[in-house]
Amino acid sequence: MSKPSARKSLSVPRTTKSAPPKQLALVDDQPGNGLWPSDGEVFDRTCTDCPRLAKFLEAGRKEYPDYYSAPVAPFGDRKARLIIIGLAPGFHGANATGRPFTGDYAGVLLYQTLHKFGFASKPESIHRNDGLQLLDARISNAVKCVPPDNKPLPDEVTNCNHYLQAELAAAPKDVVLLALGSIGHNAVLRTLGLKPSAYKFGHAAEFELPGGQRLIDSYHCSRYNTNTRRLTPEMFEAVFARARQLIQK
Repeated sequence: MSKPSARKSLSVPRTTKSAPPKQLALVDDQPGNGLWPSDGEVFDRTCTDCPRLAKFLEAGRKEYPDYYSAPVAPFGDRKARLIIIGLAPGFHGANATGRPFTGDYAGVLLYQTLHKFGFASKPESIHRNDGLQLLDARISNAVKCVPPDNKPLPDEVTNCNHYLQAELAAAPKDVVLLALGSIGHNAVLRTLGLKPSAYKFGHAAEFELPGGQRLIDSYHCSRYNTNTRRLTPEMFEAVFARARQLIQK
C-alpha cells in the first residue's frame, strides 16, 4: 500500500494575520494602486442600488468606522487577459481593506497562486497601497458590496451585473475568465447573454464561449472549502496552470 501524500499547507502571511483592520483600511489611496476608478460604468463607489446591501454597509460603517465599507473596485491590469470573478467582498476582508480578497483567509491561497504562475508581483496582499501589482490579470466580483452572511440575494447579483457587463465588454476578445464558485460562473454567463443551464459549473470545467472567451471554473478559495479539502492547493494551482497555458497560446 502506498503512503498517503503529505498535506500541502497554506502559508498565511504574518502581516495579513496580525495587521489590525485600521491599518489596512485607512492608508490613503495612492495613484496607480491598481484599483479601477469610480467611472460609473465598470465601478461606482457611491452605488446604493441594492437597499439591503446599502443598509448593511451603513451599519458596518457605524460599528467599524475604520473599515473601508463601500463598494469594492476591481483590482489589476486594465488590459488583463485573465479576469478572475469572485462572489462578493468579505466583511472583515475586502470590505475592511478596499481591495478584493485582501485581509481575509480566502486571499491567502489566491495571491500565492497568482504569484506562482506569474500573475502577481508578490505572493501576499496586505492593503490596497502595498505596491502589489497584478500582471496580465484582474480580480473582480459578481457583487461589489459585502452581503450579510456572505450571501447576496439573486436580485442583488442581477442589479450589480451591469458593472461586470461593462468590464467584460472592454476586455480582450480572447480573455480567459476564471470563475470562483457557481455565483461568479452564472454572473459571467448572464453578463454575456448566455444561459447558465447550457454551461454546468464544476471545478476545472472549461468552456469555449461564442464570443471567443474561455471560461474556467474553480471552487471558491474560501476558508471552508480549503479546510474541508473540497479545494486543495494542488487543485487550485491546476486551474491557474491551465489559464496560463491558454493565455500563452
